Amino acid sequence: MITQSKIFLSIVVPLYDEYENVSQLYHEIKEVVSGLKKTHEIIFVDDGSRDGTRSLLRELAQHDSSVRVICLRKNFGQSAAMAAGFKISRGDIVITMDGDMQNDPRDITRLLEEIGKGYDVVSGWRKDRKDKLFLRKIPSRIANRLICSVTELQLHDTGCALKAFRKEVIRRLRLYGELHRFIPALSKIEGARISEIVVSHRPRVYGKSKYNLNRTFRVLMDLSSLNLFIKYLKNPFRFFGKVGVWFFLLGLLESIWIGYYLFIEKTALDDLNVLVTLFFLLWVTGFQFMFMGLVASLIVRTGGRREGHPIASCLSYQNGDRDE
Repeated sequence: MITQSKIFLSIVVPLYDEYENVSQLYHEIKEVVSGLKKTHEIIFVDDGSRDGTRSLLRELAQHDSSVRVICLRKNFGQSAAMAAGFKISRGDIVITMDGDMQNDPRDITRLLEEIGKGYDVVSGWRKDRKDKLFLRKIPSRIANRLICSVTELQLHDTGCALKAFRKEVIRRLRLYGELHRFIPALSKIEGARISEIVVSHRPRVYGKSKYNLNRTFRVLMDLSSLNLFIKYLKNPFRFFGKVGVWFFLLGLLESIWIGYYLFIEKTALDDLNVLVTLFFLLWVTGFQFMFMGLVASLIVRTGGRREGHPIASCLSYQNGDRDE
């Protein structure tokens, strides 16, 4: 058994219905990492496949002690699959890549060389992308522009799965939804040093792409929440406080308007009771937002982060045996 301190490299590969690609991908990865002459582990995460991928992965794990397999009970999505792989990874450096054979495992060496220059995260750039123009390239370019403008990242390709991380960076990440596209942005929040290199991209030969335009809309929704997360993570009172101040201002304007009609114009207001009630509601709501901001700031400052992963019921296999 290899101890955690002796593991140099972990390679995390999420898979969903990639039966035709698994064997060739494994052999290509193995050829590359064997040439590194470093201790390594290959973590395949089966995200609820229905085509025999799971059985094939178990066979690989039985014949190669460096292969570890996580089998999720159903299809949770790529972010959840990657998070599950991160959770059990033991390497000082963690590499992620897609299981569809479009990423070239030979680029692993170049990622390691770049991270050896002192970077915490190295992201791949599929400069010569082998995908359909309207279904993949154009939506991806739009998403990249939006993500970079919101997160202030200087990357060309945020959606490339081929990335390298230092373990201390990924240990602090919590992924859900489509946040796997935003790992560099989440790492930046933690103060990570980020680089990008051009990597190879190959056309898909076997299997079908799991990408559709619905994912683009999910990415945009997660991007809006990430924007708030980036801006107000360190001091959530700034967000809640701004909302509270707006309610205070609305209440103040209403009180001035009531006072003007009552004391300057000396005009009776038919709905005075309703207006006074609205005034108190606005001010109470403002106080509530202020209070929530103070509580949120207190939670952030105490620094408590729950350990664990939402997929607590996943099954993990190593060498064909169940590892709870």
